[in-house]
Amino acid sequence: MTNGNREQFALRLKGISKAFGGLQALDNVDFEVLAGEVHCLAGENGCGKSTLIKVITGVYQPEQADQMELFGEQLNSISPTQARAKGVSVIWQDLALFPHMSVQENIAFDDLVGLRPRGVHRAHMRARAKAVLERLGVALDMDMALEALPIAQRQIVAIARALMNDAKLIFMDEPTASLTKSETDALLAIVRKLSSDGVAVVFVSHRLAEVIDIASRVTVLRDGKLVGVYSTDTMTQAKLGELMTGQTIEHSVDARTLTDAEPVLEVSHLSRIGEFEDVSLTIRAGEVVGLTGLIGAGRTELAHVLMGMTRSDTGAMTLDGQTYQPSSIRDAIRKGMAYVSEDRLTLGLLQKQSIADNTVISVLQKLLMKVPLISMTKKEQLVSSWIKDLGVKIGHQDDPISSLSGGNQQKVVLAKWLATDPRLLILDSPTVGVDVGARAGIFRIVRKLAENGLAILLISDEVTEVMFHSDRILHMADGRIVDAYNPHDITVPQLEERIYA
Repeated sequence: MTNGNREQFALRLKGISKAFGGLQALDNVDFEVLAGEVHCLAGENGCGKSTLIKVITGVYQPEQADQMELFGEQLNSISPTQARAKGVSVIWQDLALFPHMSVQENIAFDDLVGLRPRGVHRAHMRARAKAVLERLGVALDMDMALEALPIAQRQIVAIARALMNDAKLIFMDEPTASLTKSETDALLAIVRKLSSDGVAVVFVSHRLAEVIDIASRVTVLRDGKLVGVYSTDTMTQAKLGELMTGQTIEHSVDARTLTDAEPVLEVSHLSRIGEFEDVSLTIRAGEVVGLTGLIGAGRTELAHVLMGMTRSDTGAMTLDGQTYQPSSIRDAIRKGMAYVSEDRLTLGLLQKQSIADNTVISVLQKLLMKVPLISMTKKEQLVSSWIKDLGVKIGHQDDPISSLSGGNQQKVVLAKWLATDPRLLILDSPTVGVDVGARAGIFRIVRKLAENGLAILLISDEVTEVMFHSDRILHMADGRIVDAYNPHDITVPQLEERIYA
């Protein structure tokens, strides 16, 4: 906590509401942050965290706001420019930096935007950037291109840029998602230094142990509503998880041993330059293999090669005992592969099309009559069957897919791929943007599919997902499979320690 005046508020919001169409993203939410405080904003994906941050920074204007106060100033509305000028900064997970520019240019960038054309005073820019880094207790090569730095040092550059703008309230969105344990410890030390200097930090992280360690208080949102504000002094990970989900979290390992089952996919020494190297794995019929690791480990890139979206440089694959080298994603589908992408909105669904159209898009050939026209009867029957089997909650098949919740949209994506009758299903971060109730429903479906013989590759950076929903766990780091675990032989904290080491 801050060393300064504990009664001074950096931010106070009361009665904030925001809706998008039929979705109530925020419903009468109160939120406050003390000056110099490290405060956590917690909740499941889709609970309203990002929407609240965008209201605070002027990206969105609330439909209702009983009170908005920033550093003691009452506000009716605010723009992004005004928010930045008043000392509010956001460091999003993608950092929004410029990889080809130098460290000092990235730090000073906002200081240069909007200036009339004139020569850049590089000595002055360098001195200011260096002073900010010294404030953080960090030394970096000021002339090095940002792209040459590891992600942990890019985080520091993003923080330095915020301080260059005299930030007094900094939001950090999943700042440790791509960091090792030692890098995370170094970043948290910087956060504590910011706090001691009077800068308020709002920390958003799915790593609950970090939340409890770094924050003095935590505000919990669920389904767009305020659950409460809690001290972390007596908080536990289990209790925080229950507050976020509204459910008593009872996880148990349900891994099965399927060494006698027939291999569906076998990968041998597969490499793609710059993405992953020497990857070997086997997935058997009815088996759920979890693939986890830090963001950037090469997991999604591997999935793209398995689906024929890109080609490997070396290595070999077999599918059901036959040489497998897909020439395209269509070829992979024909041979029995299916892929639920981590980017549901862009790669998984056609947002302007109906629920029914999204469900049948991969199997239009099955719906053709003798003349080259789609049988609407077959289409309706197919859609109805999958909606019933997967428990998708809809109004009508012809409603736009955008009318559904994140969980129900994801079930439609599953239906689309399952309709192709695949031999192997790749699930890449299948619960992003999905609430906890829908998550449980999706994993019940996944387990049932596996029990019916479908081979499944589950890619996730959520350790609990692979721990409690996989039969085997593969750990990928720096483009390589570095270890394999039986979920019965390891605990969640032990797995987290190895992944974030």
